[in-house]
Amino acid sequence: MNPEKLEKLIEGGRDGYESRLAAAQARLAAGDAQKALIHLEKAREFNADRSMLWQLMGKACLETGDQVGAHEAWQQGIEIARQLGDKQAEKVMAVWLRRLKK
Repeated sequence: MNPEKLEKLIEGGRDGYESRLAAAQARLAAGDAQKALIHLEKAREFNADRSMLWQLMGKACLETGDQVGAHEAWQQGIEIARQLGDKQAEKVMAVWLRRLKK
């Protein structure tokens, strides 16, 4: 989806975890990781206990050149995924962490 349209919805009062996550995904797809991070920070304010948030946070950090931030985000995401029983997200982020360390 078009990130500008999502941002207009947010500005129009439809702000929340899901809308911020969608806007971040759209910004990442458009190659704008910096703006994606802004949306992810807002999404974290709504609900920091979702593994998808941390997966995207790590990706956005990595795309902006922040390897430490990516590592921290994925580490946090793995902990959240374990708490939620989200084995798939846990495995995915563990793979990304291993690749990051290479």
